[in-house]
Amino acid sequence: MSTPPDRPDADGPDADRPGADRPGADRPDAATITDAWSPRLALLVAATFFMEFLDGTVLTTAIPSIAADFSVAAADVNITMTAYLMTVAMGIPLSGWLAERLGARRVFCLAIATFTAASLLCALSQDLTMLTLSRVLQGAGGAMMVPVGTLVVLRGTPKKDLLRATAYLVWPGLLAPVLAPLVGGALTTYLSWHWIFLVNLPLGLAAFLAALRLVPAAAGDSRRRLDWPGLALTTLGVGALMVGLELAGGHRSGTPAAVGIVAGLAFLAAAVTWMRRARTPLFNLSVFSTRTFRATATGGFIYRLTISSVPFLLPLMFQNGFGWDPMHAGIMVAAVFVGNIGIKPATTPIIRRFGFKPVLAFASLASAATFALCALIEAGTPEPLVFALLVASGAFRSIGFSAYASVQYADVDPAQLPSANAVSATLVQLAAGAGIAVGALLLRIFGSAGLIPGTAAGDPTAPYRSAFLAIAAVMLLSTLDSLALPRHAGAEVSRPGQAPTAAQRRRPQA
Repeated sequence: MSTPPDRPDADGPDADRPGADRPGADRPDAATITDAWSPRLALLVAATFFMEFLDGTVLTTAIPSIAADFSVAAADVNITMTAYLMTVAMGIPLSGWLAERLGARRVFCLAIATFTAASLLCALSQDLTMLTLSRVLQGAGGAMMVPVGTLVVLRGTPKKDLLRATAYLVWPGLLAPVLAPLVGGALTTYLSWHWIFLVNLPLGLAAFLAALRLVPAAAGDSRRRLDWPGLALTTLGVGALMVGLELAGGHRSGTPAAVGIVAGLAFLAAAVTWMRRARTPLFNLSVFSTRTFRATATGGFIYRLTISSVPFLLPLMFQNGFGWDPMHAGIMVAAVFVGNIGIKPATTPIIRRFGFKPVLAFASLASAATFALCALIEAGTPEPLVFALLVASGAFRSIGFSAYASVQYADVDPAQLPSANAVSATLVQLAAGAGIAVGALLLRIFGSAGLIPGTAAGDPTAPYRSAFLAIAAVMLLSTLDSLALPRHAGAEVSRPGQAPTAAQRRRPQA
């Protein structure tokens, strides 16, 4: 068999180099980056992401209705959300290999079809068991949509346009957690909980037809072997960690939660050890040698964790602490959405003007400040002032999300994109789960005693105000990590034409 023209000669000087045959290195199209990117394709992928992200939490407001229809306890319905989120997180590692083996276009279309068909099954469910199994199938489709869709966009985007492309991809993660309570509540109140899934049918069909037209066809690599030990260890690690985080965020924390988290970390450590030695590992872990990508697992993980806790804490504080009704609380939380959207047109110019390092440090520091100010909100605080604070928080959230989404791929080699993309998608899922778990854990730790001087022990807002102070302090760790980035981090993306030379990029980085 002849060597594909775009691939390094298999017998060349790097053939025996460790990792020379790692994921993406022997793909004919792995290093193919076109000279122009497709905004329509990026928008399509973003729309599918929005469906997947929204369905992760939209059931929250519909739980009482589902429980009544199925004649089960409301707490039992939580398993449908847990099953979905766990399937998404555990399925992401396999999706990268499927895209390489079968071709990204085929897998992406299959993912949309699976997600849409599963949504119909969810709506037709007659009991909790069927709904849970349908949610597992829906999660399997979502697990393929997230990383494969991103990979399709990244492979078709030159570095100089990466900021513009990721501006499309980042908005689902910003909007879905904020809009989920409003969308779920409106559909459940005025129609029924079934419509939470039925609305996916026309959207999924439209996305499938658009994908057939917009996603470029690329042949898969039938020689791609699956790293079964690496997949097993990674899947077990992610699954155990998600279970531990779910238990920590629920009412059954303690020993089971600790066991799940410790077991998850142990499995993931074993997976890393295996993949560092395997000839054809599931992931090319050498991508972590790139400082800008490594930031997604350090400061970026902390940033997403703390940001994810805010949509969880705010509605609870407004309802349980201030005594607001759910609609009142939902409208106020929507201020975060206003900030997300309002600043979006300016995020790319801001990053191009100042560069990634200053923007990341500013976004995390400013977000920490807004969290600290949230701790000072009282029931009597003028609502316009609260709304303005949450708008600002949403704006800083949007700037940070956009910057991290772009900088993580700024210096990644095209051949490493599949691994970088799958690892990043997994970390995003874990950070979202960890954010809710940490928020719930903080509320239980502080109980009815606040940390703010002068706060009465019986004050219902005390645990929430203390929790906001705590996550503000955690966010500062992300600021410190951003300050440790090299001065010109990601300059090839943020400032095309002003990037450091290849020799400068090869220098050891902090």
